[in-house]
Amino acid sequence: MDAKDILGLPKNALPIQEKKSKPPKESQRKPDGISREVYALTGGLAPLMPAVDVNQLKRKAQSDNEKITWQWLPFTNSARKDSLQLYHWVRVVNGIPPTGDYSFAKYNKSVDVIKYTDEEYEKYLTDPAWTKEETDQLFDLCERFDLRFILVADRFPSSKTLEELKDRYYSVSRAILIARAPSPGDVAAHPLVKVLAQAKKISEARKATKASEESELPVLSDIGSLGADKATADTVNPSTNSQIPSSSITAPVSETASVMASLRMLRVYLRSYALEQMVQAASSSAGLRTIKRVEQTLQDLGVNLKPKVPTKAVCAEHLELRKEILTLLNLQKQLQYKEAEGSSFREGSYTETPGTPPKVGERFGKREQKRKGPVPSSPAQSKRPRKYKASD
Repeated sequence: MDAKDILGLPKNALPIQEKKSKPPKESQRKPDGISREVYALTGGLAPLMPAVDVNQLKRKAQSDNEKITWQWLPFTNSARKDSLQLYHWVRVVNGIPPTGDYSFAKYNKSVDVIKYTDEEYEKYLTDPAWTKEETDQLFDLCERFDLRFILVADRFPSSKTLEELKDRYYSVSRAILIARAPSPGDVAAHPLVKVLAQAKKISEARKATKASEESELPVLSDIGSLGADKATADTVNPSTNSQIPSSSITAPVSETASVMASLRMLRVYLRSYALEQMVQAASSSAGLRTIKRVEQTLQDLGVNLKPKVPTKAVCAEHLELRKEILTLLNLQKQLQYKEAEGSSFREGSYTETPGTPPKVGERFGKREQKRKGPVPSSPAQSKRPRKYKASD
Protein backbone atom coordinates (compact mmCIF):
# COMPACT_ATOMS: atom_id res chain seq x y z
CA MET A 1 0.00 0.00 0.00
CA ASP A 2 1.41 3.33 -0.94
CA ALA A 3 0.39 6.93 -0.44
CA LYS A 4 -1.95 6.88 -3.47
CA ASP A 5 -4.00 4.02 -1.96
CA ILE A 6 -4.25 5.89 1.32
CA LEU A 7 -5.39 9.07 -0.39
CA GLY A 8 -7.66 7.17 -2.80
CA LEU A 9 -5.91 8.45 -5.88
CA PRO A 10 -5.71 6.54 -9.13
CA LYS A 11 -2.48 4.68 -9.68
CA ASN A 12 -1.98 5.84 -13.26
CA ALA A 13 0.61 8.52 -13.68
CA LEU A 14 -0.27 12.18 -14.09
CA PRO A 15 -0.39 13.47 -17.66
CA ILE A 16 2.81 15.11 -18.66
CA GLN A 17 2.32 18.67 -19.81
CA GLU A 18 4.15 19.44 -22.95
CA LYS A 19 6.32 22.52 -22.81
CA LYS A 20 5.33 25.16 -25.23
CA SER A 21 8.13 26.07 -27.48
CA LYS A 22 9.04 29.74 -27.33
CA PRO A 23 9.35 31.55 -30.59
CA PRO A 24 12.96 32.16 -31.44
CA LYS A 25 14.23 35.65 -30.72
CA GLU A 26 15.03 37.69 -33.68
CA SER A 27 18.68 38.47 -33.56
CA GLN A 28 19.27 42.20 -33.78
CA ARG A 29 22.43 43.28 -35.36
CA LYS A 30 24.37 46.02 -33.58
CA PRO A 31 24.29 49.10 -35.74
CA ASP A 32 27.48 50.64 -36.86
CA GLY A 33 28.92 53.55 -34.94
CA ILE A 34 27.68 52.38 -31.50
CA SER A 35 29.89 50.60 -29.06
CA ARG A 36 28.87 47.25 -27.65
CA GLU A 37 28.52 48.56 -24.08
CA VAL A 38 26.25 51.45 -25.10
CA TYR A 39 24.14 49.12 -27.21
CA ALA A 40 23.77 46.69 -24.29
CA LEU A 41 22.59 49.51 -22.00
CA THR A 42 20.20 51.23 -24.38
CA GLY A 43 18.95 48.17 -26.23
CA GLY A 44 19.33 49.90 -29.52
CA LEU A 45 16.85 52.67 -28.66
CA ALA A 46 17.66 55.95 -30.24
CA PRO A 47 17.89 59.01 -27.94
CA LEU A 48 15.02 61.47 -27.95
CA MET A 49 17.24 64.35 -28.95
CA PRO A 50 20.69 64.17 -30.46
CA ALA A 51 23.38 65.39 -28.12
CA VAL A 52 25.59 66.74 -30.89
CA ASP A 53 24.62 67.92 -34.30
CA VAL A 54 26.03 65.57 -36.88
CA ASN A 55 26.82 68.43 -39.21
CA GLN A 56 29.20 69.85 -36.66
CA LEU A 57 31.22 66.67 -36.69
CA LYS A 58 31.90 66.96 -40.38
CA ARG A 59 34.56 69.52 -40.97
CA LYS A 60 35.02 71.04 -44.28
CA ALA A 61 37.88 69.63 -46.14
CA GLN A 62 40.70 72.05 -46.58
CA SER A 63 40.93 73.26 -50.08
CA ASP A 64 44.16 72.77 -51.92
CA ASN A 65 44.65 76.47 -52.59
CA GLU A 66 44.49 77.53 -48.85
CA LYS A 67 47.65 77.76 -46.82
CA ILE A 68 47.06 78.14 -43.07
CA THR A 69 49.80 79.25 -40.71
CA TRP A 70 49.98 80.60 -37.15
CA GLN A 71 51.95 83.78 -36.61
CA TRP A 72 52.97 85.81 -33.53
CA LEU A 73 51.49 89.23 -34.31
CA PRO A 74 50.93 92.43 -32.35
CA PHE A 75 47.45 93.74 -31.48
CA THR A 76 45.81 96.64 -29.64
CA ASN A 77 42.66 96.63 -27.53
CA SER A 78 40.14 99.41 -28.08
CA ALA A 79 38.94 98.99 -24.49
CA ARG A 80 42.25 100.34 -23.23
CA LYS A 81 42.94 104.05 -23.20
CA ASP A 82 46.74 103.78 -23.12
CA SER A 83 47.12 102.17 -26.60
CA LEU A 84 49.11 99.30 -25.11
CA GLN A 85 50.45 96.93 -27.78
CA LEU A 86 50.59 93.23 -26.97
CA TYR A 87 51.27 90.05 -28.96
CA HIS A 88 49.36 86.81 -29.50
CA TRP A 89 49.16 83.89 -31.91
CA VAL A 90 46.89 84.50 -34.88
CA ARG A 91 45.60 82.07 -37.53
CA VAL A 92 46.72 83.42 -40.91
CA VAL A 93 45.22 82.17 -44.17
CA ASN A 94 47.36 82.52 -47.30
CA GLY A 95 49.64 84.99 -45.57
CA ILE A 96 46.85 87.56 -44.91
CA PRO A 97 46.48 88.37 -41.19
CA PRO A 98 42.94 89.08 -39.83
CA THR A 99 41.84 92.68 -39.58
CA GLY A 100 39.48 94.43 -37.22
CA ASP A 101 39.30 95.08 -33.49
CA TYR A 102 40.43 92.68 -30.83
CA SER A 103 37.89 89.86 -30.54
CA PHE A 104 37.44 90.25 -26.79
CA ALA A 105 36.97 94.02 -26.87
CA LYS A 106 33.22 93.56 -27.34
CA TYR A 107 32.93 92.27 -23.79
CA ASN A 108 34.18 95.52 -22.32
CA LYS A 109 31.05 97.29 -21.06
CA SER A 110 31.19 100.54 -19.14
CA VAL A 111 28.57 102.64 -17.38
CA ASP A 112 27.80 106.09 -18.70
CA VAL A 113 28.08 108.29 -15.63
CA ILE A 114 26.40 111.67 -15.98
CA LYS A 115 28.67 114.70 -15.72
CA TYR A 116 27.62 118.07 -14.37
CA THR A 117 29.08 121.54 -14.43
CA ASP A 118 29.76 123.91 -11.56
CA GLU A 119 26.82 126.06 -12.57
CA GLU A 120 24.45 123.09 -12.57
CA TYR A 121 25.72 122.00 -9.19
CA GLU A 122 25.09 125.39 -7.64
CA LYS A 123 21.66 125.61 -9.21
CA TYR A 124 20.24 122.10 -8.81
CA LEU A 125 22.49 119.86 -6.70
CA THR A 126 23.30 121.69 -3.47
CA ASP A 127 22.74 119.62 -0.34
CA PRO A 128 23.65 120.62 3.24
CA ALA A 129 24.78 117.05 3.99
CA TRP A 130 27.16 116.94 1.00
CA THR A 131 29.94 119.19 -0.20
CA LYS A 132 30.92 119.59 -3.82
CA GLU A 133 34.25 117.88 -3.23
CA GLU A 134 32.54 114.83 -1.76
CA THR A 135 30.06 114.69 -4.64
CA ASP A 136 32.85 114.97 -7.23
CA GLN A 137 34.81 112.20 -5.54
CA LEU A 138 31.71 110.01 -5.39
CA PHE A 139 31.07 110.34 -9.12
CA ASP A 140 34.73 109.68 -9.92
CA LEU A 141 34.67 106.46 -7.90
CA CYS A 142 31.36 105.41 -9.48
CA GLU A 143 32.86 105.87 -12.95
CA ARG A 144 36.04 104.08 -11.99
CA PHE A 145 34.35 101.02 -10.46
CA ASP A 146 31.29 100.92 -12.75
CA LEU A 147 28.75 101.60 -9.98
CA ARG A 148 30.02 98.83 -7.75
CA PHE A 149 28.96 100.65 -4.62
CA ILE A 150 30.59 98.13 -2.29
CA LEU A 151 33.97 99.14 -3.70
CA VAL A 152 32.97 102.79 -3.74
CA ALA A 153 31.98 102.68 -0.06
CA ASP A 154 35.24 100.91 0.78
CA ARG A 155 37.35 103.61 -0.84
CA PHE A 156 35.25 106.64 0.05
CA PRO A 157 37.18 108.75 2.60
CA SER A 158 34.31 110.02 4.75
CA SER A 159 32.05 107.95 6.98
CA LYS A 160 29.12 107.82 4.59
CA THR A 161 27.03 104.66 4.58
CA LEU A 162 26.36 102.59 1.50
CA GLU A 163 22.73 103.71 1.34
CA GLU A 164 23.74 107.37 1.58
CA LEU A 165 26.18 106.98 -1.31
CA LYS A 166 23.53 105.34 -3.48
CA ASP A 167 20.94 107.93 -2.63
CA ARG A 168 23.29 110.81 -3.43
CA TYR A 169 24.38 109.37 -6.77
CA TYR A 170 20.90 108.56 -8.07
CA SER A 171 19.31 111.77 -6.77
CA VAL A 172 21.99 113.87 -8.50
CA SER A 173 21.64 111.92 -11.76
CA ARG A 174 17.89 112.25 -11.71
CA ALA A 175 18.03 115.96 -10.96
CA ILE A 176 20.45 116.56 -13.86
CA LEU A 177 18.27 114.58 -16.30
CA ILE A 178 15.13 116.49 -15.35
CA ALA A 179 16.93 119.85 -15.44
CA ARG A 180 18.38 119.26 -18.93
CA ALA A 181 15.15 117.90 -20.45
CA PRO A 182 12.77 120.35 -22.17
CA SER A 183 9.85 118.86 -20.22
CA PRO A 184 9.51 116.22 -17.50
CA GLY A 185 7.59 113.98 -19.88
CA ASP A 186 10.61 113.62 -22.16
CA VAL A 187 12.60 111.78 -19.47
CA ALA A 188 9.70 109.96 -17.81
CA ALA A 189 10.67 106.72 -19.58
CA HIS A 190 14.35 107.03 -18.71
CA PRO A 191 15.53 104.13 -16.50
CA LEU A 192 16.93 106.38 -13.80
CA VAL A 193 13.76 108.45 -13.50
CA LYS A 194 11.46 105.45 -13.80
CA VAL A 195 13.35 103.29 -11.33
CA LEU A 196 13.67 106.09 -8.82
CA ALA A 197 9.95 106.78 -9.04
CA GLN A 198 9.22 103.13 -8.30
CA ALA A 199 11.81 103.11 -5.51
CA LYS A 200 10.14 106.17 -4.00
CA LYS A 201 6.79 104.39 -4.00
CA ILE A 202 8.33 101.35 -2.37
CA SER A 203 10.04 103.45 0.30
CA GLU A 204 6.81 105.31 1.04
CA ALA A 205 4.96 102.00 1.35
CA ARG A 206 7.64 100.71 3.72
CA LYS A 207 7.45 103.87 5.81
CA ALA A 208 3.68 103.52 6.04
CA THR A 209 4.04 99.89 7.10
CA LYS A 210 6.66 100.83 9.68
CA ALA A 211 4.46 103.62 11.02
CA SER A 212 1.53 101.23 11.35
CA GLU A 213 3.74 98.73 13.20
CA GLU A 214 5.02 101.42 15.54
CA SER A 215 1.47 102.62 16.17
CA GLU A 216 0.51 99.04 16.89
CA LEU A 217 3.21 98.63 19.54
CA PRO A 218 1.89 101.36 21.90
CA VAL A 219 -1.56 99.78 21.63
CA LEU A 220 -0.09 96.47 22.71
CA SER A 221 1.73 98.20 25.55
CA ASP A 222 -1.46 99.85 26.76
CA ILE A 223 -3.27 96.54 26.63
CA GLY A 224 -0.25 94.73 28.05
CA SER A 225 -0.43 96.69 31.28
CA LEU A 226 -3.45 94.45 31.98
CA GLY A 227 -5.63 97.29 33.21
CA ALA A 228 -3.62 98.16 36.29
CA ASP A 229 -4.39 101.84 35.84
CA LYS A 230 -8.05 101.07 35.29
CA ALA A 231 -8.17 98.94 38.40
CA THR A 232 -6.61 101.78 40.37
CA ALA A 233 -9.16 104.28 39.11
CA ASP A 234 -12.13 101.97 39.80
CA THR A 235 -11.08 101.05 43.33
CA VAL A 236 -10.63 103.07 46.48
CA ASN A 237 -7.80 105.54 46.79
CA PRO A 238 -4.81 103.64 48.27
CA SER A 239 -4.17 106.45 50.74
CA THR A 240 -7.45 105.61 52.53
CA ASN A 241 -6.52 101.95 52.96
CA SER A 242 -2.98 101.34 54.10
CA GLN A 243 -3.47 97.56 54.22
CA ILE A 244 -3.53 97.15 50.41
CA PRO A 245 -0.02 96.66 49.00
CA SER A 246 1.04 99.35 46.57
CA SER A 247 2.53 96.79 44.15
CA SER A 248 -0.98 95.52 43.31
CA ILE A 249 -2.17 99.02 42.43
CA THR A 250 0.66 100.72 40.57
CA ALA A 251 1.06 99.87 36.90
CA PRO A 252 4.36 98.35 35.69
CA VAL A 253 5.28 101.30 33.55
CA SER A 254 9.06 100.79 33.58
CA GLU A 255 8.83 97.11 32.61
CA THR A 256 6.45 97.87 29.74
CA ALA A 257 8.69 100.67 28.48
CA SER A 258 11.73 98.39 28.53
CA VAL A 259 9.85 95.71 26.60
CA MET A 260 8.76 98.25 24.01
CA ALA A 261 12.33 99.49 23.61
CA SER A 262 13.65 95.95 23.12
CA LEU A 263 10.96 95.18 20.53
CA ARG A 264 11.80 98.33 18.58
CA MET A 265 15.45 97.30 18.52
CA LEU A 266 14.55 93.88 17.14
CA ARG A 267 12.39 95.36 14.33
CA VAL A 268 11.48 91.84 13.21
CA TYR A 269 9.93 89.52 15.79
CA LEU A 270 7.13 87.04 16.25
CA ARG A 271 3.85 88.34 17.58
CA SER A 272 3.70 85.43 20.02
CA TYR A 273 7.09 86.53 21.40
CA ALA A 274 5.82 90.10 21.82
CA LEU A 275 2.70 88.81 23.59
CA GLU A 276 4.78 86.72 25.98
CA GLN A 277 7.06 89.65 26.79
CA MET A 278 4.09 91.97 27.40
CA VAL A 279 2.43 89.44 29.71
CA GLN A 280 5.65 88.98 31.69
CA ALA A 281 6.16 92.72 31.99
CA ALA A 282 2.59 93.25 33.14
CA SER A 283 2.77 90.40 35.65
CA SER A 284 6.12 91.47 37.10
CA SER A 285 4.48 93.64 39.78
CA ALA A 286 1.94 90.95 40.69
CA GLY A 287 2.79 88.15 43.05
CA LEU A 288 3.29 84.54 42.10
CA ARG A 289 -0.01 83.62 43.74
CA THR A 290 -1.88 86.21 41.68
CA ILE A 291 -0.26 85.00 38.45
CA LYS A 292 -1.28 81.42 39.23
CA ARG A 293 -4.84 82.56 39.96
CA VAL A 294 -4.97 84.35 36.62
CA GLU A 295 -3.75 81.25 34.79
CA GLN A 296 -6.18 79.06 36.72
CA THR A 297 -9.05 81.37 35.76
CA LEU A 298 -8.03 81.15 32.10
CA GLN A 299 -8.00 77.37 32.29
CA ASP A 300 -11.41 77.36 33.97
CA LEU A 301 -12.74 79.46 31.10
CA GLY A 302 -11.24 77.03 28.57
CA VAL A 303 -8.76 79.59 27.20
CA ASN A 304 -5.22 78.59 26.24
CA LEU A 305 -2.44 80.28 28.15
CA LYS A 306 -0.77 80.96 24.78
CA PRO A 307 -2.96 81.58 21.70
CA LYS A 308 -2.57 78.95 19.03
CA VAL A 309 -3.05 81.51 16.24
CA PRO A 310 -1.44 84.73 17.57
CA THR A 311 -2.91 87.24 15.16
CA LYS A 312 -3.24 90.89 16.04
CA ALA A 313 -6.90 90.60 17.00
CA VAL A 314 -6.37 87.39 19.00
CA CYS A 315 -3.44 88.86 20.96
CA ALA A 316 -5.43 92.01 21.73
CA GLU A 317 -8.40 89.98 22.99
CA HIS A 318 -6.12 87.71 25.02
CA LEU A 319 -4.47 90.67 26.73
CA GLU A 320 -7.86 92.28 27.31
CA LEU A 321 -9.10 89.10 28.99
CA ARG A 322 -6.04 88.98 31.24
CA LYS A 323 -6.64 92.63 32.11
CA GLU A 324 -10.21 91.95 33.15
CA ILE A 325 -9.21 88.90 35.22
CA LEU A 326 -6.52 90.86 37.04
CA THR A 327 -8.99 93.69 37.67
CA LEU A 328 -11.45 91.18 39.10
CA LEU A 329 -8.81 89.72 41.40
CA ASN A 330 -7.82 93.20 42.62
CA LEU A 331 -11.45 94.03 43.34
CA GLN A 332 -11.91 90.78 45.24
CA LYS A 333 -8.81 91.49 47.30
CA GLN A 334 -10.00 95.00 48.15
CA LEU A 335 -13.42 93.64 49.05
CA GLN A 336 -11.80 91.25 51.50
CA TYR A 337 -9.86 94.14 53.06
CA LYS A 338 -13.04 96.18 53.39
CA GLU A 339 -14.97 93.30 54.97
CA ALA A 340 -12.17 92.68 57.45
CA GLU A 341 -12.08 96.36 58.33
CA GLY A 342 -15.85 96.45 58.82
CA SER A 343 -15.87 93.36 61.03
CA SER A 344 -13.09 94.75 63.21
CA PHE A 345 -14.98 98.04 63.54
CA ARG A 346 -18.17 96.24 64.56
CA GLU A 347 -16.35 94.19 67.19
CA GLY A 348 -14.83 97.31 68.71
CA SER A 349 -18.08 99.30 68.83
CA TYR A 350 -19.93 99.94 72.17
CA THR A 351 -23.39 98.58 72.83
CA GLU A 352 -24.43 100.80 75.79
CA THR A 353 -25.88 103.56 73.72
CA PRO A 354 -26.18 102.48 70.13
CA GLY A 355 -25.62 105.25 67.68
CA THR A 356 -24.03 107.54 70.31
CA PRO A 357 -20.24 107.69 70.53
CA PRO A 358 -18.93 107.24 74.09
CA LYS A 359 -17.20 110.04 75.90
CA VAL A 360 -13.50 110.40 75.70
CA GLY A 361 -12.97 109.85 79.44
CA GLU A 362 -15.15 106.79 79.60
CA ARG A 363 -13.52 105.27 76.52
CA PHE A 364 -10.08 105.91 77.94
CA GLY A 365 -11.04 104.54 81.38
CA LYS A 366 -12.51 101.37 79.99
CA ARG A 367 -9.49 100.82 77.73
CA GLU A 368 -7.18 101.26 80.74
CA GLN A 369 -9.32 98.91 82.79
CA LYS A 370 -9.21 96.24 80.09
CA ARG A 371 -5.47 96.59 79.77
CA LYS A 372 -4.75 96.51 83.58
CA GLY A 373 -7.36 93.90 84.48
CA PRO A 374 -10.18 94.05 87.05
CA VAL A 375 -9.73 96.41 90.01
CA PRO A 376 -9.49 94.45 93.36
CA SER A 377 -12.06 95.24 96.02
CA SER A 378 -11.08 97.18 99.16
CA PRO A 379 -10.07 95.20 102.32
CA ALA A 380 -12.95 96.59 104.38
CA GLN A 381 -15.52 95.24 102.00
CA SER A 382 -13.82 91.88 101.67
CA LYS A 383 -13.95 91.15 105.51
CA ARG A 384 -17.06 89.71 107.13
CA PRO A 385 -18.87 91.85 109.71
CA ARG A 386 -17.70 91.18 113.22
CA LYS A 387 -20.09 89.57 115.68
CA TYR A 388 -20.50 91.40 118.95
CA LYS A 389 -20.41 89.54 122.29
CA ALA A 390 -22.79 90.05 125.16
CA SER A 391 -20.05 91.72 127.15
CA ASP A 392 -19.67 94.30 124.40
